[in-house]
Amino acid sequence: MLLDSTSNMQERAAKTAPPDLNSRIAQRVRTLRGELGMTLDALAATCDVSRSMISLVERGESSPTAVVLEKIATGLGVPLASLFDDTSAPASPVSHRADRTPWRDPDSGYVRRNISPGNFPSPIQIVEVFLPGGARVAYETGARDARIHQQIWVRQGNIEVTIGATTHRLMPDDCLAMQLNEPTAFRNPTRKSARYIVVLATEQARTAKRS
Repeated sequence: MLLDSTSNMQERAAKTAPPDLNSRIAQRVRTLRGELGMTLDALAATCDVSRSMISLVERGESSPTAVVLEKIATGLGVPLASLFDDTSAPASPVSHRADRTPWRDPDSGYVRRNISPGNFPSPIQIVEVFLPGGARVAYETGARDARIHQQIWVRQGNIEVTIGATTHRLMPDDCLAMQLNEPTAFRNPTRKSARYIVVLATEQARTAKRS
């Protein structure tokens, strides 16, 4: 009951999130692409997302799915969580609850919140995720230029995490360590929402620029 109540609250918050969240994502994509010296065409070729879609995302005129955003993030050499950072906020080692804007995937309905301070230099990021009953999210990208390690700690409910051809069934308090170098899918096989914490650490960043 507590899980469903908390999940419903998160989903309601995501649906009523400030309208500037797409603008924040747009700015992050534009900034990261500019830092890499990549054209729209170059990024489109790298991440397998159409140039027109990336352009819509960069203008804040699209509500892209988590799968599309993950492809773009991979093309930019950063974790998906980085696209949700509020770089306009003052740099601080503290992240307050009121500062966190939940985001709801329009496809699967899953809700995510960046927990870590978004404008503080750290190789570690913490994300909270609510996965509705029966929902599935499949990320198609594999190898990345940046080596990203990830651990998933299930707090409530049950989830299945498929990495390549291997499926791990996780129950409350289970923790899975993995590296983001293969296609990965998250599935909630039950009717009740699941809640889990994702911790990411970037071992190395991409420095080469593309034209």
